[in-house]
Amino acid sequence: MGVAVVTGASSGIGEATARRLAADGFDVYVGARREERVRRLAESIGGRWAPLDVSDPSSVDRFCDGVASCRVLVNNAGGALGLDRIEDADERDWLAMYQVNVLGTLRMTRRLLGQMEASGNGHVVTVGSIAAYEAYVGGAGYNAAKFAERALTRVLRLELLGRPVRVTEIDPGMVETEFSTVRFRGDAERASAVYNGVTPLSAEDVAECVSFAVTRPPHVNIDTLVVLARDQAGAATVHRS
Repeated sequence: MGVAVVTGASSGIGEATARRLAADGFDVYVGARREERVRRLAESIGGRWAPLDVSDPSSVDRFCDGVASCRVLVNNAGGALGLDRIEDADERDWLAMYQVNVLGTLRMTRRLLGQMEASGNGHVVTVGSIAAYEAYVGGAGYNAAKFAERALTRVLRLELLGRPVRVTEIDPGMVETEFSTVRFRGDAERASAVYNGVTPLSAEDVAECVSFAVTRPPHVNIDTLVVLARDQAGAATVHRS
């Protein structure tokens, strides 16, 4: 199956994706900022690991220097900070979200693209969000970052046409991971309330989608896959029982 690189792999979708791709037969190389967590993950799946902060160009360079070959890159590192209205926006949060979601995806893709092309069957997977399609109150910073990441991914698909690299964007809605805890800066009660009355997606649900996309025959490109819980019909349209 070749080498699959997964960013943001210390928890949530990244961890679940690494586990699923290892089960699929990939040699998985994982990176994240939380070194102890990502080390334990790599050991448990028989993979390799290194520290990785996609918002830091030097960290990306060090990580990618350790990648001898790559067939699949899963750009999973990302996330939201805060739920402030534009009138109260903190530019530092906006810059942090742009660095991780957009420039992090750019840096990793740019560094490993040559290896993916050399594999003869490369694949770039970007884990985006329903927030890349629908704006919502308080979401401007995250919306802006995810809209931009989606544009980057679409342009990449166009630019690689005719070359042996597939490009897939997987855009989940509500997934119960550490996402909301990070967004609300550790406020567990507020984070938990996001999922009240709803059965959200799990990290494993999204990992299944990644696995499906990268295990299709080489001539099949899953361009975009939007995945929502049954009770979520849009970024801010949710039925709660």
